[in-house]
Amino acid sequence: MVDELASATALWGAVIFSGFYHGVNPGMGWPLAVSAALMERDPKAMPKALAMLALGHFLAMVGILLPFTLMIMLIEWEVEIRIAAGLLVIAMGIYLLINRRHPKFLARVHPARLALWSFLAAMAHGAGLMLVPIYLGICAIGATETGHLAAQNLMGDNIVTAFAVAAVHTFSMTIAGGVIAVVIYFWLGLKFLSRTWFNLDVVWASSLILVGAFGIYSAYMPH
Repeated sequence: MVDELASATALWGAVIFSGFYHGVNPGMGWPLAVSAALMERDPKAMPKALAMLALGHFLAMVGILLPFTLMIMLIEWEVEIRIAAGLLVIAMGIYLLINRRHPKFLARVHPARLALWSFLAAMAHGAGLMLVPIYLGICAIGATETGHLAAQNLMGDNIVTAFAVAAVHTFSMTIAGGVIAVVIYFWLGLKFLSRTWFNLDVVWASSLILVGAFGIYSAYMPH
């Protein structure tokens, strides 16, 4: 019981941390919130932009997690599913390390459609995939029942968990990105941003590989 509680705490902590990590990454959209406030010359445009970015990110997270929720019904294949998910995340990380170019279609999305842009950006950069090994680890805690009915009950519980993970993660991301956007807009200014621009592409891709490896390791841990 103590070990399960510690594991659950660590995994939910990882959900929150990954949210902050995504929020800090400029590729997830906080510069667009600053840009919206500057273009409209109204600070109130910033929270509106952040809300749209959060909506798109949340929908992307749910869109990635729900298919794995349905797969969890196959309880006897739990370890294999978690290993496959880990390998998928590692593959995405390796792909992003090799292909460092940003998807061109993101530049063609109208700036007013921030929710759509955020959804596509999260999908293109594998943001949702980063949550999958963590989410599967949360779902596996306490999942000791067997049988078709138990599997259906577990799947129902895990649909709620998928939305909870996506919501907690997105909230953390919005807080982190919002804080940076506010500081840049009100105090540091765009000149500071242009002088200190940071590129997290390699760190992002490497973190996907690490999370995927963690997912495979955690799948084997109980066995």
